[in-house]
Amino acid sequence: MSDPTLLVLASLADGDKHGYAMMQDIEQFAGVRLGPGTLYGAITRLEQQKWIRPVPSDDRRQPYRITAEGRAHLTDLLQQLDQVVRAGLRRLKHA
Repeated sequence: MSDPTLLVLASLADGDKHGYAMMQDIEQFAGVRLGPGTLYGAITRLEQQKWIRPVPSDDRRQPYRITAEGRAHLTDLLQQLDQVVRAGLRRLKHA
């Protein structure tokens, strides 16, 4: 699974992170290396959707936080993905 929206939201679900920390986290839990353009493009879209927001920081790196709307969207995405996985596994049993 390499959908940047899903990956960024999932990364932020367990706490605030800046871009580089998200890239490392995503690579660790999903085995996917998002390039900076892909990551920051996704961050921009997620901010526009109000699914994440920047968090004040004294550091030069900008951390982000998932919003309540972002958590709801992530829940929906994961439920849809779970439905596809369960259907695929059922079908493999009959193949």
